[in-house]
Amino acid sequence: MKPYLHFTLLFALCATLLPAQQKPVPQNERLIGAWHLVSLGEPGADGKIKSVPGLTGSLIYTRDGHMSVQIMYPASQSTLSNDYVRNGYEASFGSYTVDEAAHTVTHHVQGSITPDLIGKNLTRAFELSGGHLIIRSTRPDEHWLVIWQRE
Repeated sequence: MKPYLHFTLLFALCATLLPAQQKPVPQNERLIGAWHLVSLGEPGADGKIKSVPGLTGSLIYTRDGHMSVQIMYPASQSTLSNDYVRNGYEASFGSYTVDEAAHTVTHHVQGSITPDLIGKNLTRAFELSGGHLIIRSTRPDEHWLVIWQRE
């Protein structure tokens, strides 16, 4: 075997055996996937954030820029309706963009169970911490907090 062929084979073998250099994963890449609801906190009468019991939900971000969120309240709150929830259920879908410098994700709502959200761009502050995705509203009049965990 010719010497340059030995070198080529040795180089190829080393390249496959050595671990790849770890690059930091961009924030938007770390959002991609399915998340399940851990807790949703809303301000109580005293102004402090309190967790709403009995909720289930999922949040999905796809690599090609689509998002979907669904949250179901317990039967005892099946009549709850507000800007985001109708009859105890929250659901919307659309696309999303990430501003890594501002640590925000904007949901571009294409469809929702609450028609007033359709066509809106909902900017949310996010934080990734300990395997959790923490999302808050960026609006000064909204004080809720949602914690998600990767599926």
